Amino acid sequence: MRGDSGVTQQSVIVERVEDTDKDKKKKRRSRRPKHNSACNSVNEARGESSHSLKSEDKTKSLTSSMSCSSPKQQGLEMASNEQTPDRASAIAFSSMPTMHINEQAGSGCNDTSVDQVDRKKLFTPYWPIEAVNEALEKGEAFKGLFRVNAHNRLEAYCKIDGVPTDVLINGVLSQNRAVEGDIVVIKVDPLGLWTKMKGSNGSSNNSAQVEDCNSGQDVNGLAGNSDKGKGKVDADCEYADCRSGSLLEKGFYDETEVTGTEASNYVNVYHQSSSDFSQMGPFPGQSDGLNSVERLAVMTNQFPLKRPTGRVVALVEKSLRRDAIVGFLHVKQWFSYRELYRKDAKKNSVAFDHEYVALTPTDPRFPKMIVFVRDLPDCIKKRLEDGDVTIEMELLAAQIEDWSAESPFPRARVSHSFGRGGELEPQMNAILYQNTICCADFPPQVLSCLPNIPWDVPLEEFQTRKDLRDLCIFTIDPSTASDLDDALSVERLSKDSFRVGVHIADVSYFVLANTALDIEAQIRSTSVYMFPRKIQMLPSLLSEQMGSLNPGVDRLAFSMFWELNSMGDVLDRWIGHTVIRSCCKLSYKHAQDIIEGIIDVEKSNTLEGYPLLHGQFEWTDVIRSVKCLHEISKTLKEKRYNDGALQLESSKVVYLVDEYGVPYDSRLSERIDSNYLVEEFMLLANMTAAEVISRAFPDSALLRRHPEPNLRKLKEFEAFCCKHGLSLDTSSSSKFRQSLEKIREELKDDSVLFDILISYASKSMQLATYFCSGELKDNLYDWGHYGLAIPIYTHFTSPLRRYPDILVHRTLAAVIEAEELYQKQSGLHKSNNGKEVSRRCFTGIYFDKEAAASPQGKEALSSAALKHGIPSPELLADVAAYCNERKLASRHAEDACEKLYMWILLKKKEILLSDARVLGLGPKFISVYIQKLAIERRIYYDEVEGLTVEWLESTSTVVLNLSGRKRLFKRGGLGNYMALGNVAWVVRPYDLGVETGCINDRDATCMTNNEAAFPDLEPIANSWIDPGTFPLTLHLLSTIPVAVYAVGGDDGPLEIGVRLYMSSYLK
Repeated sequence: MRGDSGVTQQSVIVERVEDTDKDKKKKRRSRRPKHNSACNSVNEARGESSHSLKSEDKTKSLTSSMSCSSPKQQGLEMASNEQTPDRASAIAFSSMPTMHINEQAGSGCNDTSVDQVDRKKLFTPYWPIEAVNEALEKGEAFKGLFRVNAHNRLEAYCKIDGVPTDVLINGVLSQNRAVEGDIVVIKVDPLGLWTKMKGSNGSSNNSAQVEDCNSGQDVNGLAGNSDKGKGKVDADCEYADCRSGSLLEKGFYDETEVTGTEASNYVNVYHQSSSDFSQMGPFPGQSDGLNSVERLAVMTNQFPLKRPTGRVVALVEKSLRRDAIVGFLHVKQWFSYRELYRKDAKKNSVAFDHEYVALTPTDPRFPKMIVFVRDLPDCIKKRLEDGDVTIEMELLAAQIEDWSAESPFPRARVSHSFGRGGELEPQMNAILYQNTICCADFPPQVLSCLPNIPWDVPLEEFQTRKDLRDLCIFTIDPSTASDLDDALSVERLSKDSFRVGVHIADVSYFVLANTALDIEAQIRSTSVYMFPRKIQMLPSLLSEQMGSLNPGVDRLAFSMFWELNSMGDVLDRWIGHTVIRSCCKLSYKHAQDIIEGIIDVEKSNTLEGYPLLHGQFEWTDVIRSVKCLHEISKTLKEKRYNDGALQLESSKVVYLVDEYGVPYDSRLSERIDSNYLVEEFMLLANMTAAEVISRAFPDSALLRRHPEPNLRKLKEFEAFCCKHGLSLDTSSSSKFRQSLEKIREELKDDSVLFDILISYASKSMQLATYFCSGELKDNLYDWGHYGLAIPIYTHFTSPLRRYPDILVHRTLAAVIEAEELYQKQSGLHKSNNGKEVSRRCFTGIYFDKEAAASPQGKEALSSAALKHGIPSPELLADVAAYCNERKLASRHAEDACEKLYMWILLKKKEILLSDARVLGLGPKFISVYIQKLAIERRIYYDEVEGLTVEWLESTSTVVLNLSGRKRLFKRGGLGNYMALGNVAWVVRPYDLGVETGCINDRDATCMTNNEAAFPDLEPIANSWIDPGTFPLTLHLLSTIPVAVYAVGGDDGPLEIGVRLYMSSYLK
């Protein structure tokens, strides 16, 4: 009786809630504009009819009902379903039948032709180019980069240079057919329409931040691009602002046809609106002389709790990602459709040219697409005709061809198939294609630019370069490295002074400006490391042989020497071209053994398992040098940190692969002292190069900047720490680092929490990017590198794998040559011993401004720049922007490869039991951090069959419990309730000791929206943890047991699934 009454009482509560929801919906509908009523009626009709459908014949019923509606109605429903929050969009789209285009319905429906309906427009036409230029000039519109929230495609953001807060572009209609990576023109809404900034509601900050991302997520709640903290602040931090913005509208604009003239008139009318952003008067403290960007920046600062919103009005530049779509076709509905028309051969042949199938991209930031069957490759089209359902298991390459204002979805064309989605090689090739990474062999015209082999250093180079072959020089790299582009040396000058040398491969000697090799290197821009595979920027003949600083052979180098005292101060320096001969190739492990004293100096000549020494040097020389460099590096590191440098580092997953390149295990790896040893001297070389080239060529130096963190996210992190009793000062990078060091000490017994904090802190960091000094000539403050706490920086030390380093080498070579030219014209200076020495006016510690500004100095610099092919400021700015784009693409590819390896390991092991920490929580889902894999994932628990959720906002607490009542359908929408197996792996207590890995019932087999069966699973060795029990109470940072598994492959995009690991007798 107690159970029955409890169920009855619960049902009454549910009914009351549903009634309340209905009343609220009625009130909202009454306030909606009339021009949306048609769309709403279509959606409501579809929603009501769905409740009467049974799950086994839902697709058939939808097919028959929708085939009698006009394609325009179907298009409206498709677009509406795309806007439905949570998981409805995926369900609605997969239930969509194949439709005809440009033909009349012929199954007893209305005879309205599509041609008549197609004149109606779902989207507002783009502004004419004249209107766009006028609006940009007047400051009535803004140009920016369009980025989509990977957790919710309905939320997009536009980054406007000079404005600290991104503009939210919310909803399909406001996005107006723009896709990820497009350069668009947007119209900013009036201040009254701006939305509340996420996390600005006081007590429930943390929960709100998580809850804001809930809309538009897939059925299983697994985000494809979760934020991940990165160890090195100099590395590009992936741009993702998934916690900002909210849904503003879900209706459609009026479907009245708009011509180009009318669009122009509409633009002009809107500009004259009294509520327009551009016409708003100045705010307190705002001067009249501000331009539109500055005014918008002031407004965002005046109202920090509001986020500006806007809409796309024009497309300026299409993203390269439009031509690199990877996805899966949905053909089962097409087969059903073809079966209906099989009897009518004539009709069938005509219809074939107008049929399309759906394509779902693997990247959740891109919309669903339609592909005309007639445009499919012949091999795929033939398989369709033969009824081959396995096409749905293959990854396909596609390109967006068009997205008209009349179509709710873009039209794509499939070019080829990569293969089965569950196999390693097709996935790797798809990653390369998706990021437009060239992996083809180098063409003959490129290889012809290289010298013939065997190659030796030409004799004339010994006459113009400093010969360092008698100096103890060695490399320290990963054990698997084959492209060695940096080496080190050290000499003790006195008790308290040293001469440290950094020697970089002189790649610019081989890669001459404007040659085929140079053009190819610029196109590739960077090497991509997808271990164990490497896509090289330069041919291996150069990167691994002639240019690589291999031991025991003469090599050309670009060397820097610094005289340092015991405090790490630079007393003098020398920069120039050299010839070196490395005595050995050390790995980081070898260097670490030397630092830790594992290698005994007295027994060093009989070491086994260590690299071979070349030349006249002994192991004692190498050991002494490594230890000396280690001590100097510690001094330099401490000096950098005292000056305000910041380093955010967390554990990194390292994969072990077999001889075929297939991962078989993984482990967490952290940086060691030998890593820091090399890093310090590379940083010193990069800073020195930046200083020299920016002084000599202030308008055409390629530099690298790291802006200050996102202030809002930084404040959120500060509030997060404060809430948990951790003191954090983010007023400067130095204070930031000191605070983190104190927190590390406080959390020495909780390393997982500290890793979480580092990951959280990394999210506030912005991208480090290349730029041309002439671009920011009047804004020297923007040149700085926040992470390193230095005013100027560049990349010089990796020319074998980064094209910007080659440009810096050329610029530095031009400075050296200009210095020599100037010295010839000005005469030589005598030293005390009578030897002739050059006066280093451009490359020394003290830069001679008078010499650079003199006619002789200007002439020398100009002549050297022309000889070495230094680009103009305009061209260099374009090269910098392209290199930024390629570097980010390579980062995405490497991250995708890591995710692929993780997926393969989990697929093999079937399930991984692990503890997880709760990062954020709300009434619909939690975000957890899994230290074993160093990843962050979400678990959705709203609208789950047999599960009750109690959200206590005042204490930021969630209580999950099992319910005896089973609900079949969601309230007010299409689709069934999510199965409990999607949220939790529930085992019976008496089965734990017998067969913990078994999952047999239906509740635990529904993994994803494709309803793939979940097989009997066995936890991996040494991964035993105790399951949780219901009711489960969740707090922020609480530890919970989870089950991690692989999702997708042959039946969808690769994902890492996470569920609660629970024990209950009510299973």
